[in-house]
Amino acid sequence: MSDFQGMEDLLQDFLVEATDLLSGVDNKLVDLEKNPQDKGLLNDIFRGFHTIKGGAGFLNAMELVTLCHLTENLFDKLRTGEMKITNEAMDVIMDATATVRDMFGSLERGQQPPPADESLLAGLKAAIAGQLVKGNAPAPRAAAPAVSAAAPAVPPAPGAAPDWGQLFNAVAGAAAPGAGPAPVMHHDVAGESPEQIIQQAIGRRVTDKPGYQGPVGRRDSEKTRDNTIRVDTSRLDQVLNLSGEIGLTKNRLTSLRSDLIHGRSDTNTLHALDQAVSQLDLLVSDLQNAVMKTRMQPIGRLFQKYPRIARDLARSLGKDVELVLAGEETEIDKTMIEDLSDPIIHLIRNAVDHGVETPADRIASHKPEKSEVRLEARQEGDHIVLIVADDGRGMNAERLRAKALEKGLITDEEANTMDERQSFNLVFLPGFSTKDVASDVSGRGVGMDVVKTNIHKLNGSIDIRSVPGKGTTFTISLPLTLAILPVLLVRLGDQPFAVPLSMVREILTVQVDAVQEVGGRATMVVRGEVMPIYPLSHLLGWSAERVPEYGVLMQTAESTFILAIDGFMGREDAVIKSLDDFRPKGVAGVTTLSNGQIVLILDMKELLGSLGDARGVPRIVFLPPSSLAA
Repeated sequence: MSDFQGMEDLLQDFLVEATDLLSGVDNKLVDLEKNPQDKGLLNDIFRGFHTIKGGAGFLNAMELVTLCHLTENLFDKLRTGEMKITNEAMDVIMDATATVRDMFGSLERGQQPPPADESLLAGLKAAIAGQLVKGNAPAPRAAAPAVSAAAPAVPPAPGAAPDWGQLFNAVAGAAAPGAGPAPVMHHDVAGESPEQIIQQAIGRRVTDKPGYQGPVGRRDSEKTRDNTIRVDTSRLDQVLNLSGEIGLTKNRLTSLRSDLIHGRSDTNTLHALDQAVSQLDLLVSDLQNAVMKTRMQPIGRLFQKYPRIARDLARSLGKDVELVLAGEETEIDKTMIEDLSDPIIHLIRNAVDHGVETPADRIASHKPEKSEVRLEARQEGDHIVLIVADDGRGMNAERLRAKALEKGLITDEEANTMDERQSFNLVFLPGFSTKDVASDVSGRGVGMDVVKTNIHKLNGSIDIRSVPGKGTTFTISLPLTLAILPVLLVRLGDQPFAVPLSMVREILTVQVDAVQEVGGRATMVVRGEVMPIYPLSHLLGWSAERVPEYGVLMQTAESTFILAIDGFMGREDAVIKSLDDFRPKGVAGVTTLSNGQIVLILDMKELLGSLGDARGVPRIVFLPPSSLAA
């Protein structure tokens, strides 16, 4: 039992470290194409494959060892100057790293990796022998939709039986290769196969681990999340120190409580109590911030896989693209990193495929032959801002409207009333694509709507700015952490609700004589701009008992509007508690106020979506008090 537990931990540690290492190798390979004489890069890549090979050997993953060994030999010749890097050799190396990643996926599923493709191994051997030329180089892999550590492994040859003894050695912690014969495995008396025995052994080892989500040998269709996190020890020290300070303050409060119970209520005692409570409030706030920081991770860990994706896609499209990274040290909540992976991949692929031009088109437009896609992260206040920008052809608002009309996604009336920003946001509609023919890269009208949906799930927003002929910029704004959400407490009657403070732009007084009906909707002019008014009671389906006196000017990625309410109850930093079993529509979660009252946190995007947002909004009439009384 203990041997199984130890090997499971070893396997997971290897996968985490080796995946990070391989992502770094991928980035260095992209840099090596630009600087083929850089000895430092060659040495780093050599060491990366050598380290992965060592860990794979300890796990008895011999096919992975073989592949890494050949690639390591090739880089040994490159770094000693015995041979020069060529496009053909680079294609084989890139294919090798992709196959290594596939093999990681097999290990993650509790399976020994199958052999690498024979053409790849032959290509590596030919490169080592100096015999790899354009005519005999194996064809490079097509660009993958996304690079994932859990990519499906190459299937074994038809009829080939798995080596159950080898797999047992790996998960049971048997001796390294060559140390002795593998134990013979048999079916047990219950008729279970060796695969079932190993799966049960692995399952027993990890079931009690924190964050366990299923056996290692899970189905390919199941997607698990990495529940581990790396924390700097200095941050843990800060948490421990604050916990000790809180303990001392608790003892002081206990002593003062005893004094009060025994009748000591003089000025000094009350003053000491006030000081102790203030100190506790400060310490708890500091502890809360310190714990939040333990969840923060450098976004560079997310960024490091994108240069390879951009490089492979650009090459398959015949384009010359450089992905420039900035702000990699910016920290973001660990829970967001995995959810941001797919949206950013979609945006980068969109920039490379749709945004930037071919080298010939760029030269004809008097642009540099090499295009640039920029991926940047920075912190602005209590938000993280991510930018994906290109210097390509840009977007034409009129063409976007025409294509949406052609596909029946909008009406003529909507097209005529759309401004430039609303036209750009058409790319987020499901089924929208500017391409007439779908390819294996894009054109099917999926992807950008997924980007918008995933960003909204993170309580974020996405905005588009584009200039024809100059390029396009996508700006994503996200809360610093998902665990704590700054909210504005509003009141409808006597019932409080919380709305995300990130959407709040201004608090207004709503006067009935300032409300006008435009197109069947209640509106109000704010600094020369006509804003629609949405009473909160209408969004929630409640009957209106009074005319709302106040309004909250709110802004989402798609619209700006006034939320009409009865009053305010202040601002709070809400600790969000999810409603997994039962979540009413339009409710993002709940929080508890300082007085113990439970308050619903509203999902404004979902509430507006139930009205159709900018399209198909029902008539909302702002009635004067006399009409309500009648």
